[in-house]
Amino acid sequence: MSVLFTPVRLRDLEMRNRIWVSPMCEYSCEQQDGLANEWHLVHLGSRAVGGAGLVMTEATAVTPEGRISPHDLGIWSDAHADALCPSARFIEAHGAAPAIQLAHAGRKASTPRPWEGGGKAVDPSEGGWTPGAPSALPYAPGYAEPHAYTTAEVRAVVDAFAAAAARSARAGFRAVEVHAAHGYLLHEFLSPLTNQRTDEYGGDFDGRTRLVVEVVRAVRDSFPRELPVLVRLSVSEYVEGGWGVDDSVELACRLKAAGVDLVDCSSGGNLPQQRLQAYPGYQVPFARAVRERAGIATGAVGLITAPEQAEAIVASGEADVVLMGRELLRNPYWPLHAARVLRAEVEWPKQYLRAKL
Repeated sequence: MSVLFTPVRLRDLEMRNRIWVSPMCEYSCEQQDGLANEWHLVHLGSRAVGGAGLVMTEATAVTPEGRISPHDLGIWSDAHADALCPSARFIEAHGAAPAIQLAHAGRKASTPRPWEGGGKAVDPSEGGWTPGAPSALPYAPGYAEPHAYTTAEVRAVVDAFAAAAARSARAGFRAVEVHAAHGYLLHEFLSPLTNQRTDEYGGDFDGRTRLVVEVVRAVRDSFPRELPVLVRLSVSEYVEGGWGVDDSVELACRLKAAGVDLVDCSSGGNLPQQRLQAYPGYQVPFARAVRERAGIATGAVGLITAPEQAEAIVASGEADVVLMGRELLRNPYWPLHAARVLRAEVEWPKQYLRAKL
């Protein structure tokens, strides 16, 4: 029997299999409005029809200044939640769990869409803004110099995540993920290389992890207790003296105590000088380390493309689920094809039964 196609349960939410759609930025809102539209419905809905167990939105900004680009998805108002309702309903109606990733881009905010020359700052005259960050350190040449948040502004970030979690529940999402990876705001607070604060949100490990833990507790309190809260971490940032595996394991223990149900284990993204070698499954050892040492469920990511590879990851206990990105962009129906390869019985959409082999 295929383990990949066995159900997995977090709290009261059961997913039909262990193939989850990783959050993937689409940069497809109308400029500045942050509202979901037909693109998001079709993009997310097709992956539910394609057989995934959980379908997650892209990084969804909890404040306007928390967007990566002026075209990013947001959930900082009730209107944003209303716009996301059709996607959540459609995903669930077609057998997948609808999930949302809550995010704040920090110092990597206010950049153009990738196909419009990403990797630089958007000028305020073209809809850009001054990003906020733990410290006034730009990500790289060409990026805007961020404003260092005051202590009061940091606490307002906690409130913004909490409000976004409550809206997510009203929109119909059955899981929320807090984005604390890839060099965005929460990750910036974790790293001693990007957090030079001297208040309670900086300094030692306790100070640098304080914001993430406070955000998680606030999200947990604002989201239904019977539904899961996830966190995405960059388990290593691949820079000497930076955030690493031991730090992530210790943080995962604290997150588990704060009510987190699964850690989505990614890596990198905080510093342009990172030394990273990508190969199939290169981030799976991070999921295994966090799972074994922190005693919490984990998701594995990173160039997972073959059914046999995904099966081996979950069957061997390296992770509880796999989250796939680019392969599911190439083929939204990958889970249906993987089931055939692994000889697993799955239910096809009745509209597509004529194509089942």
